[in-house]
Amino acid sequence: MLAVFIKEFSAFFSSLVAYIAIGVFLVMTGLFLWVFPDSGILDNGYATLDSLFALVPYLFMFLIPAITMRSLAEERKDGTFELLATRPLSDAEIISGKFLASLGVIVFTLLLTIIYYFTVRTLSVPSGEVDSGAIAGSYIALVLLGASFVSIGIFASSVSKNQIVSFSLAVFLCFFSFSGFDSLSRLISMQAVDAFVSSLGISEHYQSLGRGVVDSRDVLYFVCFSAFFLMLTKTVLGGRKW
Repeated sequence: MLAVFIKEFSAFFSSLVAYIAIGVFLVMTGLFLWVFPDSGILDNGYATLDSLFALVPYLFMFLIPAITMRSLAEERKDGTFELLATRPLSDAEIISGKFLASLGVIVFTLLLTIIYYFTVRTLSVPSGEVDSGAIAGSYIALVLLGASFVSIGIFASSVSKNQIVSFSLAVFLCFFSFSGFDSLSRLISMQAVDAFVSSLGISEHYQSLGRGVVDSRDVLYFVCFSAFFLMLTKTVLGGRKW
């Protein structure tokens, strides 16, 4: 698994796609945080990164599928997955290695945004007066959200040999998982059912962690969500015909 992780992680940064994807992500977050008036920190006058944490999930819906679309689809298209599968590696180890490599790229990208925290902390009056607990909880939520989206992207990449199809499927599943259940809950008039349907979606648990309170139930939700899609991926690969 470690060999697969190193191979995937290094292969990603050896391609132009990595730098374009990360560059677009940083440019978009920078524009929304510091330039655009509706979401800009300087115009709002509050030392907070709430606009960043509200924006990133929607950027992740496109960034993460772009990162994961080649993970299995390209291997199957080029016929190299059969060679990989003949090595002393189980499907679970192959999937885990690719999952951790993609998640590592996401964590690296998020680390680059830490500069926003120090900038806001420096510019706040008095200096250092920011809600560090809530920001830390939001970053934990983003890592867990990234893991969930990566698991969806890996699954979508296993379904089709066409990277565009994998990308489109992953974008749809990420959007539905994050916002779809909230939309469905608004269509239900029964309060108990409404709350249950809403709790199935990612958005409620993401917002809960973003308040700065790391609840084990929310963490368990993300872990189970990621494990579910990774198990689906293993099932798809296990059903392949040689």
